[in-house]
Amino acid sequence: MLLELFDALAATYSFFGVFSYITLRAVLATLTALGLGLFLGPWVIRRLTALKVGQAVRTDGPQTHLVKQGTPTMGGALILLSIGITTLLWTDLSNRFVWPVLIVTLGLGVVGWVDDYKKVVYKNPKGLASRWKYFWQSVIGLVAAFWLAFSVSTGSTTETLAMMSRWWANGLSMDLPAQADLIVPFFKGVAYPLGLWGFVLLSYFVIVGSSNAVNLTDGLDGLAIMPTVLVAGALGVFAYVAGNAIFAKYLLLPFIPGAGELTIFCAALVGAGLAFLWFNAYPAQVFMGDVGALALGGALGAVAIVVRQEIVLFIMGGIFVAETLSVMLQVSYFKYTKKRFGEGRRVFKMAPLHHHFEESGWRETQVVVRFWIITMMLVLAGLATLKIR
Repeated sequence: MLLELFDALAATYSFFGVFSYITLRAVLATLTALGLGLFLGPWVIRRLTALKVGQAVRTDGPQTHLVKQGTPTMGGALILLSIGITTLLWTDLSNRFVWPVLIVTLGLGVVGWVDDYKKVVYKNPKGLASRWKYFWQSVIGLVAAFWLAFSVSTGSTTETLAMMSRWWANGLSMDLPAQADLIVPFFKGVAYPLGLWGFVLLSYFVIVGSSNAVNLTDGLDGLAIMPTVLVAGALGVFAYVAGNAIFAKYLLLPFIPGAGELTIFCAALVGAGLAFLWFNAYPAQVFMGDVGALALGGALGAVAIVVRQEIVLFIMGGIFVAETLSVMLQVSYFKYTKKRFGEGRRVFKMAPLHHHFEESGWRETQVVVRFWIITMMLVLAGLATLKIR
């Protein structure tokens, strides 16, 4: 939106040409989202409190969490509001990646909003039925996966639509170019062609999986948002490199024309996340809720797909992966032992993993900060793949 204005002004005043640089707009996007979040945060918290949108705390969890009963939730709406406004202000809205990533983010946010609303307003502890939540996540994930399969393989929206038309005319059969291959980090030139359906399937699992992984991690004050910020910042670096022909060639990464614009989206996510952390730091004044967690996880997944760094996302988001695996392992083992021995047994004292450490004697703040430190190291390992090959 502002880019169009500045481009018009640049024809008369050359100074405004500086706003065409992605790096400057990324910095301004971070500051804009941060400022919006800090400014709107108190008002959002007051509104949620007035609406009595309070968090219900599980009674079988750590007893120290009982004091959090009634803390406003659905605060993820603040993050999405900041990201949405900032993205519209500072990105090139004609870019073929900006709208799909933004729609994935806001779409999953709507799914999370409905889930949260049923829990806190209608006092339904299950919220949105699991099958419906997964259904709508799948719809959003599949639609996005199809669009991204063609858009990362072309250089413009026009080429993307033309390629989709050829795919339809060829009887739903088409090979994708090398830039759509699955890249294996730390190895020079190692990539695997996925084909259209393989790309769609992988992208679907990345979007839906990362969405649910962040949601499972969101259980302690500040635990989910800071790793999300760190991973988003790193993905912004990958987006800038992928969208720059010179850098991409030098670092042996596929050149994805237009991907650099997602650097600004990632910057907006970083700013909005830091603003939310201001209010979500221990002791939290507001919780993210599914509206924020589902949306942010999906956003990370969608950006990783565009920049062809799905495996790197898996590395950098190791905390999210560990939290998800802990739940899967706990549930599977409990069901197996109940069927085999007549009583369910547990691998962890409590799942997700952060609760296990709490039950083991770690204070909440210790768990959060240590998980942050681990994420910082994993993000650095992910960034190292830019050069170590």
